Amino acid sequence: MGGLRVLAALSGGVDSAVAAARVRDAGHDVTGVHLALSANPQTYRSGARGCCSLEDSRDARRVADKLGIPFYVWDMAAEFHQAVVEDFLSEYAAGRTPNPCLRCNESIKFSAVLQRAKALGYDAVATGHYAQVRHGADGVELHRALDAEKDQSYVLAVLDQRQIEGSMFPLGDSHKSQVRQEAAERGLLVADKPDSHDICFIADGDTRGFLAERLGRQPGHVVDQSGTVVGEHEGAYAYTVGQRRGLGLSVATADRTPRYVLAIEPLSNTVTVGPRAALEIREVAATQPRWCGPYSDAEVVYQMQMRAHGATVPGTVELRGNDVLAKLVEPTFGVAPGQTLAIYEGSRVRGSATITACR
Repeated sequence: MGGLRVLAALSGGVDSAVAAARVRDAGHDVTGVHLALSANPQTYRSGARGCCSLEDSRDARRVADKLGIPFYVWDMAAEFHQAVVEDFLSEYAAGRTPNPCLRCNESIKFSAVLQRAKALGYDAVATGHYAQVRHGADGVELHRALDAEKDQSYVLAVLDQRQIEGSMFPLGDSHKSQVRQEAAERGLLVADKPDSHDICFIADGDTRGFLAERLGRQPGHVVDQSGTVVGEHEGAYAYTVGQRRGLGLSVATADRTPRYVLAIEPLSNTVTVGPRAALEIREVAATQPRWCGPYSDAEVVYQMQMRAHGATVPGTVELRGNDVLAKLVEPTFGVAPGQTLAIYEGSRVRGSATITACR
């Protein structure tokens, strides 16, 4: 397939650069765009660790110049702040653990950007995500990338079939080492640029400090499973289910066994801790499912993934209106409300939902 008008999202990193180059080489009419996600970029990350810094914007422009493609910067700061940053704060305030990269893909990169691209006459949006789009009997399918270590299908599991149809992931069949080598051979200055890490809108990487500054000091108790106070905290939002370190405990267990965060209750402002065994779950309740293609109510054992780089667990899915109940064949540990349940059938992403409870 050739001759499409494609908008290549250039983050300023090596992956999006090579993705744009491959789309151009395939004979498509490519335009590069960099997303300005902050009204004041200096409040976001500087250096190579983020994905929306001033350096990244400059690197994206240099890539476009090297590839000989038009380049624009789109101001998406207001949309990003509302859909990603405000959601991040409200979720932590409610005792849940969100994934901001997933929210960004859902609301910004493959919703607002794709919608604007279509309105401007583009056929597709290309990004440097490691995932694969295949054509099957029931339409386009989203699959895991060839490089398991770089696979990003989990953070794309929120896309619906229409969004997948409008997306191109040129790196899905490559290993990261191949991408870096190709970038060097093409003379792209970002060939050796480190991958982005951490949360782009937290300038110093201190998530707890970021939350404390915006949500304020909210002292409360850390309790054990019996309700006995075993420590104090400055804000329940600073904890997540499964956390082991930095619990602020003043009372140790008699046998010195480690304790983990079991639950966060924002109304009473308490954090409950206990043994790792208490983190075992066999059922996951989730809401607002999004299906990457037609949903089937057939009894199928899927693979469930509940963290961006976590292992999968086999289980079945039961759809109850706008809710999902996943029953796990094998137990897993430390899953937090607010995280995303991604549902796989083999390498194919079937859908996703936001976790509300575990038991």
